[in-house]
Amino acid sequence: MDGQDEVSAREQHFHSQVRESTICFLLFAVLYIVSYFIIRRYKRKSDEQEDEDAIVNRISLCLSTFTLAVSAGAVLLLPFSIISNEILLSFPQNYYIQWLNGSLIHGLWNLASLFSNLCLFVLMPFAFFFLESEGFAGLKKGIRARILETLVMLVLLALLILGIVWVASALVDKDAASMESLYDLWEFYLPYLYSCISLMGCLLLLLCTPVGLSRMFTVMGQLLVKPTILEDLDEQIYIITLEEEALQRRLNGLSSSVEYNIMELERELENVKTLKTKLERRKKASAWERNLVYPAVMILLLIETSISVLLVACNILCLLVDETAMPKGTRGPGIGNASLSAFGFVGAALEIILIFYLMVSSVVGFYSLRFFGNFIPKKDDTTMTKIIGNCVSILVLSSALPVMSRTLGITRFDLLGDFGRFNWLGNFYIVLSYNLLFAIVTTLCLVRKFTSAVREELFKALGLHKLHLSDTSRDSETSKPSANGHHKAL
Repeated sequence: MDGQDEVSAREQHFHSQVRESTICFLLFAVLYIVSYFIIRRYKRKSDEQEDEDAIVNRISLCLSTFTLAVSAGAVLLLPFSIISNEILLSFPQNYYIQWLNGSLIHGLWNLASLFSNLCLFVLMPFAFFFLESEGFAGLKKGIRARILETLVMLVLLALLILGIVWVASALVDKDAASMESLYDLWEFYLPYLYSCISLMGCLLLLLCTPVGLSRMFTVMGQLLVKPTILEDLDEQIYIITLEEEALQRRLNGLSSSVEYNIMELERELENVKTLKTKLERRKKASAWERNLVYPAVMILLLIETSISVLLVACNILCLLVDETAMPKGTRGPGIGNASLSAFGFVGAALEIILIFYLMVSSVVGFYSLRFFGNFIPKKDDTTMTKIIGNCVSILVLSSALPVMSRTLGITRFDLLGDFGRFNWLGNFYIVLSYNLLFAIVTTLCLVRKFTSAVREELFKALGLHKLHLSDTSRDSETSKPSANGHHKAL
């Protein structure tokens, strides 16, 4: 009987492993297909030539698609785990959800950590160096020569990073045991290096997310139709049409030799057409879209931002009085054993919404920063090098999202896999400082956003607007076309 029980246990374990592997493969296949279409939408069409460079571009495209799929998986990791926990609590004996268990969730976290390391340290550097390689001098040109050069560059990069991390560890922690542990490549070095990358990603999120939270109001205002208050859209469309016709006549009357004037007029005509399209869209919009959707979305964004700041403030208080609030504190009851929110399924749904909102805000804030403004992809006109840079940036942000969500107290779900082994998560002062900085910077960005109109009027009343002391007025005046289609110049 013992032998039969052992055989049946092995068969059950084998079937569960096959089932979990199949589920993981299907989920990743869906993410890969979606990521492929996203990258194809932005990839420059001129890169699709049929030669040696075409093969290199295809390989880099596949690696970038894989990385973007891993990033999407890292974003969905925490929401999927939270909703799975609530489903297992609500239907513990349901036959159709037996595949959803703690083993599958832990496996997904481990795979996300493994693939994030693989993409960040191997695949993306390989794609970049392979794209830029030409082969060593004296060797026969071809794919093999480019692969050889890429592998040599990867080895040199690995040695450089290994030396930097070893020296940094020796400076921070002078314990001989910690320095000797760096020789253990798989068990200590890679997790330690990924911990440093995760800390950098969390710091980048700390910079991008508050900016994105305030920027979201502007972005949604550009996507939605604003209410028409004391505006005559027919008159504005008529003026813009006259301006467009005048510019078209001037453009047709110029000779091809005046290249500078033609480019300037074409740019101005494009701005006029864009403004005319927006005005026509506002005119065609229904009354409920103008007067209901826009205010509702703005109120919803304000509520979500306020709840995020309040949760961070409550987490700061919990950190001061309860040590279990630390991200690397005591472990919870496990998946499917207890709800992690006081409000049950509603609280879990709110946590998921806030996690997605923070991720979208961080991406918006990332591309709003001046240093990363050139990274913005353009439809059908983005080079593979820029695509690789975008994939790496999104991977760093998405990998740090579960850690940031747990550190800020947005969710109480324990970090699984290598995500919960980062040493800095157990440092009280780092976690408390992170929460305080997030709350303060987000509040300042929101106050600056909502008081910009009052500040501009105050500068105008005091006669200081001529000194350009208001950054918001400068940005709005330089980027917003006037009613006649011209850009306002300072």
